[in-house]
Amino acid sequence: MIENAFIPYRAYWCTPFVRWQGALSHLHSVRLAAHVAALGLDARGVDPGLFDSGVLGMTIPQQNGFYGLPWLCGLLGAPQVSGPTIAQACATSARVMACAADEIEMGRSQCVLAVTTDRTSNGPHIYYPAPDAPGGTGLHEDWVLDNFSYDPLAECDMLQTAENCAKRWQVSLEEQNALVMRRYEQYEDALANKEDGCFQDRYMLRPLDVPDAGFRKTIASLQGDEGIHTTTREGLEKLKPVKDGGTVTYGTQTYPADGSAGMVIADYEKAHELSQDTGVEIRLISFGQSRVELAMMPAAPIHAATDALVTAGIKIGDVAAIKSHNPFAVNDIIFARETGVDPEYMNNFGCSLIWGHPQGPTGMRAVIELIEELVMKGGGYGLFHGCAAGDTAMAVVLKVS
Repeated sequence: MIENAFIPYRAYWCTPFVRWQGALSHLHSVRLAAHVAALGLDARGVDPGLFDSGVLGMTIPQQNGFYGLPWLCGLLGAPQVSGPTIAQACATSARVMACAADEIEMGRSQCVLAVTTDRTSNGPHIYYPAPDAPGGTGLHEDWVLDNFSYDPLAECDMLQTAENCAKRWQVSLEEQNALVMRRYEQYEDALANKEDGCFQDRYMLRPLDVPDAGFRKTIASLQGDEGIHTTTREGLEKLKPVKDGGTVTYGTQTYPADGSAGMVIADYEKAHELSQDTGVEIRLISFGQSRVELAMMPAAPIHAATDALVTAGIKIGDVAAIKSHNPFAVNDIIFARETGVDPEYMNNFGCSLIWGHPQGPTGMRAVIELIEELVMKGGGYGLFHGCAAGDTAMAVVLKVS
């Protein structure tokens, strides 16, 4: 259990998420992350000079990405900061938060900048030299597309892992469609205007001026997430499974996206100093991880969540709100069956099934939304969990007081 890692209230931010090949597809993801982190910190009155370390999460290579976190911090005005750049597929956000929390817990840092970013658009084509091959011909891959379509260990694509779980738990196409409708309704709740604005206004940098590739001038403005299609029951019912004999359609799975998210993780003193409301305390309690049998990826969060809850010393019934990274509707259905939670009340205000999956920042946006939901509820324990490539998963337990 973690004792001294806190997130200052509203010392976090997120760009709108944009379906790949959309309005953010031309931007270098490290430079975008630095740009929006500077905006987020400035809007919250946080001086970049306060940070004594940082962690960057990014899963898709970008030019000069070798320089990682130090480059990003130099760009945003924190040249004193060093730290690692982490890639753990879809679990990257949780791992970034865990690494930052460890820095605080071990007393190595007092205030850590945790940033996540990715651009699935225009993914790199990589050539691997092989001088001993016939004619010296090397190997190559399209980083994004080839790794989506083939797990070298399980020897299948990610969609097959969802079909494997749907078969084992006997999850029907109709059940998946019904859950997608519920998730879309929850996302619409996040857009509803209240007296104090909509839910997304609590954390999202919007409207977001989109710069050109050189970050010299504004070429567009994002009012919110881009590329989300209107979802209806009739529309879902028209879609056929992607695989012959399968159950998963293009409507019951997520889609690649671009975006960035960040947060401050600090010890109690510094978190209290930087909080936008000192009456709200956000404490990171525990993390969990798991790995299941080959080609059963959507089942991995069940075990990661259990691990995190056991470490926290609580049970699933003690949790006031749950968010998941759910690349497939199957994820939430089998998690609910195995844990006994009501899937209708998971993922209030949105999830990656609806707002897309830019990989690195996906989990961090979910955790930020989890925090805001708990604040609206008056506090309590929150659980985030999500699967990741390699039939793995990570989970986070936090508490809002």
